[in-house]
Amino acid sequence: MRKLLYVLILLPLVVASQETESFLLNLTEITVKPGHDAEFVEGVKSWKACYLENNGEDKWNIWKRLQGEGNVYTMTSIMANWAEMDEDPDPAGKECRMIVTKFIMPHVKSVHYNVARYMPSVSMTAPFSEDIKLVWVYNVKINNSTSFKEVVSEISKAVKAAEGDNRGRWYSVVGGAPEVADYFIGIPFNSFSDLDVVRDGVWKVYEKAHGKSKTDKLREKFRSAVESDWAYIYTLKKELSN
Repeated sequence: MRKLLYVLILLPLVVASQETESFLLNLTEITVKPGHDAEFVEGVKSWKACYLENNGEDKWNIWKRLQGEGNVYTMTSIMANWAEMDEDPDPAGKECRMIVTKFIMPHVKSVHYNVARYMPSVSMTAPFSEDIKLVWVYNVKINNSTSFKEVVSEISKAVKAAEGDNRGRWYSVVGGAPEVADYFIGIPFNSFSDLDVVRDGVWKVYEKAHGKSKTDKLREKFRSAVESDWAYIYTLKKELSN
C-alpha cells in the first residue's frame, strides 16, 4: 500500500495483529470531493484489483470517518522501521499507477500524510479481532509530553490490573502539521451495538483502585498537560482493504 501512498502524495493517503514491539504506522487522510464518493470508492476498488492481479504483496486497511464534515477516509499500513521507506516501488504498484491518476485523484479534494509510532507498553496486548468493524480514535495535542505519558502509564496500569488488558492501542505521532494530534489511541469494537455496553470509564477504574484524592490529582495533571482533544469513529471498509 505504501506504493499507492507515494503516488497520491506525489500527485497533489491497520493491519491488525498482535504486536509487542514498536512499529511505524502510515496514516493517510483523504478528503473526497463533494458528490464524488461513489467514484472514489470504485477507483480504489479498481486499484486494489489491479494490484492483486499483479501479485502485489503490501497489506493495508481503509477506514471511513463517521462524524464531521464531508467524506473522509484514512488509509493505514505498517512499517517495521524507517528503512522500508528506502525500498523501491514494487512492480505491481508501477503497473497500477495510471489507475490512481485517472480514477482516484480526480475525486480527491486533499491528502494529508502522517506517521505514528506504536506505544506497546501502554497498549492492549491481545490481537485485534478479525471481526472488528469500527475503531474509536481519541486524539490529543499536548503541551507537556512527560506529564502526559506519566498519566497514560498510570491509567493503563490500573485498567490492565482491573480488566486483564488495556482497551486500545496508543500511538505517538512523528512530526506533522500544527493541527495534527501528538498522541492518539484506537479502541476497537466489533459492532455499533458494542458502543451501547455500559462500563466504567478509565477514571472510574483508576478511582476504584486508588481512591478519589489520588484520582483528582492525576486528572488535574492530565488536564494541565493536554492542550486540546477530539475523537472520531472510523468504520472499516473491508472491500477496499487488503
